[in-house]
Amino acid sequence: MKILCPHIGLLWKKHLIVFYKEIFRKVIHLCTAFVPLLLAHFYSATIVLLILAGIGYALCQILSLRGISVPVISDIIDIAARERDKGKFVLGPLTLVVGIVLTALLWEPKAAAVGIFALAFGDGLASLAGKIWGNLHVPFTGGKTCAGSLVCFTAIFISSFCVLQNAGASLCIAVFGMLIEILPLKDFDNILIPVLLGGIAHFYI
Repeated sequence: MKILCPHIGLLWKKHLIVFYKEIFRKVIHLCTAFVPLLLAHFYSATIVLLILAGIGYALCQILSLRGISVPVISDIIDIAARERDKGKFVLGPLTLVVGIVLTALLWEPKAAAVGIFALAFGDGLASLAGKIWGNLHVPFTGGKTCAGSLVCFTAIFISSFCVLQNAGASLCIAVFGMLIEILPLKDFDNILIPVLLGGIAHFYI
């Protein structure tokens, strides 16, 4: 018993660290929900700032990989990095910016808002739900969970309906969003979810 207790304690500590990292990552995801509001009032400035943020992040990552620490930014990257990303270029924040910028450039504001909200709420909450209630996994998806997929579907449906006021369109977008999120795309779902769902929303507007 004395041998098992420290081992169990270490396992719990490891799980808590992973969980808190995921919360931190998804808080960043959720904050992207403010982007449509910024685009509505400061479209050009918001696009420019997002592009600059993406370039700045990429440069900071390159410097960090070469052993050069950038104050604050490097600390945030370390906090958000998953275990699998240690010593690698963390693509998540960059694909997040690319997905949002492409969505804003390709689609009209309403459709773009649907895509960005789907990324913020659907993809953002799916991972947290999977960490909390993810006992049942979906086969051949690289670890995606039924709970995460259900939360993703619900979040996308609600956020899409709030924008479009169309239950049929929102249902279609939520189904496609769930199917994209369930694929083992790693960080590239940050691009596909907003761009493709924004395109579907554009079709219905």
